[in-house]
Amino acid sequence: METKSLCPECMAVVTADIIREGDRMLIVKKCKDHGEFKDLYFSSSGTYDKFQKFEATGNGLSNPMTGQAKGCPHDCGICPNHRTQTLLANIDLTNRCNLTCPTCFANARKNGYVYEPSLEQIKGMMQMLRDEKPVPCYAVQFAGGEPTLREELPEILKMARDMGFYQIMIATNGVKLAQSKDYCRELKNTPLSTIYMQFDGVTEAPYVKLRGFNALPLKLKALQNMRETGLKNVVLVPTVVNGVNADQGGDIIRFALKNLDIVRGVNFQPVSFTGRVSNDELKAGRITIPDLLSRIEKQTDGQVRISDFYPVPSVSAISDMAEAWTNEPQVKFTVHPHCGCATYLFMDRDEIVPITRFVDVDGLLACIKRTSNEYKGSKLAKILIAEKLLREVPRYVDHAGMPRDIDMVGILREFVKGDIGRAIIHFHEKSIMVGAMHFMDPYNFDLERLRNCGIHYATPDGRVIPFCSYNIFYRNDIERRFEKAVGVETLKALELKKHAGITDSMEM
Repeated sequence: METKSLCPECMAVVTADIIREGDRMLIVKKCKDHGEFKDLYFSSSGTYDKFQKFEATGNGLSNPMTGQAKGCPHDCGICPNHRTQTLLANIDLTNRCNLTCPTCFANARKNGYVYEPSLEQIKGMMQMLRDEKPVPCYAVQFAGGEPTLREELPEILKMARDMGFYQIMIATNGVKLAQSKDYCRELKNTPLSTIYMQFDGVTEAPYVKLRGFNALPLKLKALQNMRETGLKNVVLVPTVVNGVNADQGGDIIRFALKNLDIVRGVNFQPVSFTGRVSNDELKAGRITIPDLLSRIEKQTDGQVRISDFYPVPSVSAISDMAEAWTNEPQVKFTVHPHCGCATYLFMDRDEIVPITRFVDVDGLLACIKRTSNEYKGSKLAKILIAEKLLREVPRYVDHAGMPRDIDMVGILREFVKGDIGRAIIHFHEKSIMVGAMHFMDPYNFDLERLRNCGIHYATPDGRVIPFCSYNIFYRNDIERRFEKAVGVETLKALELKKHAGITDSMEM
């Protein structure tokens, strides 16, 4: 399949082909000045084909912020060429951080300047997201740097809720949460929905390699502080690197399930190569989604299988049903099928039970799609869809294989009766969502994936930029244009404290 990619040397847009080589999918491209480049795109052609079947094309925004002048990926902001609305918006609150991780996108000490948008700029970015049409953005994640270094974070979280966001998240390394229960309590009294916490493994070694010190005790302390103060929606976020922690996926999942009282999911992120690397380094370090899933299958002794995972756009059928139900435009999960995937896992005593063991996911999604098409536009759509689902859905549920303390039919009844929030709570309190999202770098860059991206950055200059193009093309320019005027002494003050100082200051 032909697409467009980047020359990793000069960043020129070049023609590329995604080809089969044995059981693998490769991306091959050639630059007139720097020659041919080849990288692993998907390590399993079978998984590639399965995910491709769920491709869904979105219509993007009806009010894009930028026009088409230079062509993708140089018109980002969102341009009329983009196909997917903002499913999750990132707003960087600062590029300051209390760690110095080599895999980080943003670092004030390394860059020599501070990027820290004002409250007015942050409000403007959120308003831009809420003004998107036909569906305003409902989910925002505050990131950085380390967002907890912004003293105004609780105020910003409340501002987000006042502006209409109902999924409000932070992406954190957990340092401040480990240091202070009082800070955890302060966050508990805000509209914060979910805490995405960096979590690279269950042993010391990955942290020493990826973070520069053994951060595992810090992570455990942060989780305990959150548990004791009522912060119960945590997603663990491992950056997965071949030869570092790719052998810990199964153990991380088991850890999450053992902490089901506060952990709601695991979001694995295979590493992206943001800097230049040699061909040998690329081959040694590259890990794709099928690699990760294959290892998880082995590490869980087959309790979690590759076949249990579905690509993000598989749930677009549910968006279609919601649209028919309400007769209003809905959020459409039309992300490229090879960007990410997920499944739900339950615990039945000591056994991990994926949702696919007791739900015919393919059959259920097909049923939902048929039902949506059948009643779309009907004045009685809500009633007809509810009746159809109550009648049809139990056929796709195997009660014998269902975990003992799960009532999927009861959850469905709550949903179709309109108590959607309660249904979601009952479903999630017994399960975790395990997913993988592989962000692109110049070596595996695929313009088709970019055009379908649903994770975007809002910027102070009135643009909304897809995640991968932001980190490859735009981040440095945006941060330099809006950097704060600080002196040399301020930058010196940003030097990282000794790691012992971090752990010593944690509340015990």
